[in-house]
Parts: sequence; structure tokens; C-alpha cells
Amino acid sequence: MLWPMIAIALGFAGIAVLGLLAVRVFVEVRRLARQVGATSERIQRASEDLERAAVPLASRMHEAGRD
Repeated sequence: MLWPMIAIALGFAGIAVLGLLAVRVFVEVRRLARQVGATSERIQRASEDLERAAVPLASRMHEAGRD
């Protein structure tokens, strides 16, 4: 009767460890998702800044091409 109880205890401990690791993975995935969201917003702002900066340059190049 001792061995089945040890096997059940080890099985429970294994499931508890897997549950703990699953929670840690979940927390890290949420943190990564927040970082990806913040980075995508920064990339979007940078691309908008680049687009705004390119408009005057493009108009100058267009005017220089006509001369």
C-alpha cells in the first residue's frame, strides 16, 4: 500500500510543478505581449514621423525635376 501512495503523491507533485510552470509561462507571455504592443506603437509613430519628414523632401525633388 506504500508504493501506490508514493506514486500518487509523486503524480500530484508533478502536476503541481507543471501548473506552476504554466502560470509562469502565462505571466511571461502577457509581459511579452505588452512589450510587443508598445514596440509596435513606437514603430508606427516613427513611420508617421518619417512620412511627415519625407513629404517636403518629395515636393522639393518634384520641383527640382521640373527645372
